[in-house]
Amino acid sequence: MKNLKKQRRIQVIAIAAVALIVATALIGYALQDGINYFRSPSQVAEEPPKPSEVFRIGGLVAEGSLQRGQGETVRFAVTDGGATVQVAYTGVLPDLFEENQGMVGTGSYVNGVFEATEILAKHDETYMPKEVMDALKEQGVYQEPET
Repeated sequence: MKNLKKQRRIQVIAIAAVALIVATALIGYALQDGINYFRSPSQVAEEPPKPSEVFRIGGLVAEGSLQRGQGETVRFAVTDGGATVQVAYTGVLPDLFEENQGMVGTGSYVNGVFEATEILAKHDETYMPKEVMDALKEQGVYQEPET
């Protein structure tokens, strides 16, 4: 009788472990399209991602790079001090978007141009996204805001 209980307990634990592994794998597979990794312009220049990969890029809008084209298409360059990546965005830019200011964009890197689907800009004169700040510090370009 004790052997039967022990055997049944082991079977239940094994089935629960397999169910947990399968559930974790299914959740990971379902979420993989919703995860957007952050990359700095230097990381994009060193190892360009596949055109099908959606990721976030951030840095400072390079001075003199902002070009407004026909319609709603805007082209500019984003830099972290180490590398510069060209960005194309079709849509309305945030009100606070301007040159020499921090930005984060979501999109994909196609034929040497980051095609953004979303652009976020800083929301006040002292804010900068953590990922952008870390990337700029890594390049030695970041300057603390004056208070």
